[in-house]
Amino acid sequence: MKNAWEAMADETRREILGLLKSRPYTAGEISDQFPLSASTVSHHLSVLKRSGLIRESRRAQTRLYSLDENAFQALLQEIGEFLR
Repeated sequence: MKNAWEAMADETRREILGLLKSRPYTAGEISDQFPLSASTVSHHLSVLKRSGLIRESRRAQTRLYSLDENAFQALLQEIGEFLR
């Protein structure tokens, strides 16, 4: 889970995670929400994917990004264990 904590240390990535709470988004839809280049947003999405916090699915040529709820449950469990 270390990678997940490191991924969430960045404000832009936390904002992307906040967007994905409501529904899956395409990379273009995510990019439209930020004053960043598409390649910078793509980098943030790659970091989030590698950390296991988001999933990528494909519909034809479109990539959809969504939260991996299991990863967040694991983070909550880790926090709970830390607090015991």
